[in-house]
Amino acid sequence: MTTPTSRGTLSLAATLLTATIALYMALVAFGNITDFGTNQQFVRHVLAMDTTFKDEDLMWRAVTSRGLQDAAYVGIIVWETLTALVLIYGSWLWVRRDDLRARRMSTYGLLMVMLLFGAGFIAIGGEWFSMWQSENWNGLDAATRIFLFSGVVLIVNQLSGPRTETSAS
Repeated sequence: MTTPTSRGTLSLAATLLTATIALYMALVAFGNITDFGTNQQFVRHVLAMDTTFKDEDLMWRAVTSRGLQDAAYVGIIVWETLTALVLIYGSWLWVRRDDLRARRMSTYGLLMVMLLFGAGFIAIGGEWFSMWQSENWNGLDAATRIFLFSGVVLIVNQLSGPRTETSAS
């Protein structure tokens, strides 16, 4: 039997935490757009693998074409911007108390964050391009923090869903 309940603290937590990640992603995208050169250098160094151990068995992975490096960076910025928009919309839906749609949109946005930071920065940047070997151009700690924070927010979003009780009779 399902019983209607008022909006609980988990929904409030989902709203505020989703909005926090939305704000973060919006600021990241805005910063990368308005200060294009700073993280452009980061992406170039990671892809070029020019500050790694220069192991000849790995260096074939390096992307040294400035055009490809910049295309990858623009792709990251586009992904960040779309992610921020999805999360802002999800946050707005939480505020409107449209919990079902809010949960769906927030889940999409949070998965977008986790794909960018998990698959993009941790797996591809960290392992494929050996970012972990660089003292100066290593973003693994920051990527891990955002990946884990987004995962916690995703769990809170899912926990805030409707509960149903079934009897075994």
